[in-house]
Amino acid sequence: MAEAVETTAAAMESPANLELVLDIPVDVTVELGRARLTIRDLLALGPGAVIELSKLATDKVDVFVNNRPIAHGETVTVNDRLGVRLVKIIDPSERIAGLK
Repeated sequence: MAEAVETTAAAMESPANLELVLDIPVDVTVELGRARLTIRDLLALGPGAVIELSKLATDKVDVFVNNRPIAHGETVTVNDRLGVRLVKIIDPSERIAGLK
């Protein structure tokens, strides 16, 4: 398996091979936090309800691509829209190890 990972890493370094995948769409998800609710509490939610998340407002958010963690960031506001400023990219070797 290590040989396949090395081959994949070497292939990604080649600009000609990289061109093949540049237009493939991926899903990017930013997780602010998580909460666990009972069905009773979930059904009781209505407009104006607040769900307390597992993270503090000052904690970094997690950035995922196709459900795989790739970075940590902080929320920012850009022209009245939320955005994420990436502050740490997860090392590629850690991301590849997570595929196993």
